[in-house]
Amino acid sequence: MKLALVLPLVLAAFVGAARAETADDIREASQAEAETFNTRMYAGPPGNKAFACFVRRYDARHLARHPKQKVTAMKLLISAEADTEDKQLHNSFRLGFRYRHRSGDFRSGGSCHQVVFAKDGNEIRFGCGVDCEGGSLGVALANNDKSAIVRLGRVRVWQNEKPDSEAEESLVAGADDGIFRLDRTDNSECASLVTDHEELAALRH
Repeated sequence: MKLALVLPLVLAAFVGAARAETADDIREASQAEAETFNTRMYAGPPGNKAFACFVRRYDARHLARHPKQKVTAMKLLISAEADTEDKQLHNSFRLGFRYRHRSGDFRSGGSCHQVVFAKDGNEIRFGCGVDCEGGSLGVALANNDKSAIVRLGRVRVWQNEKPDSEAEESLVAGADDGIFRLDRTDNSECASLVTDHEELAALRH
């Protein structure tokens, strides 16, 4: 699907996730802004394939200060791959997390496109979405690019390696689950989110 067709859908979903923003606050990133953001996200020019891993494990002290937070740990893997047909760089995300009062590992994933929220001081973010109206989230960078700021609306999640109608449900933003700060770490920390052997080898390279 062409970017021109995908972007309006992603923008619409991302506006819902941001809640307080309006369509007038959003503009598409220029090519130069997009290239700069990609370089920041992947800690260097992404080339044909690149990864960025961000992780946070919340300790008892943090959870005590945020009693309504449902998530106790979260991993985010952002990936870039150059398409051989359209010659464009395509970004995607994989999300892994654990609930506070439920056992098991939960996942989500989808594609990402760049937008800028002018109201936030021209902060550039990835607007990411899960296929088939599976919700959206935004990913920005903070703290000299050492952390990712994840702004969550609602995303479809699942427990199996691949989504299915019986296992899927949604992680919905609440009082303490709307914004997550995750710390940049070695890509190997996100290996558990990758199931394809070739991609896993590239991640660990």
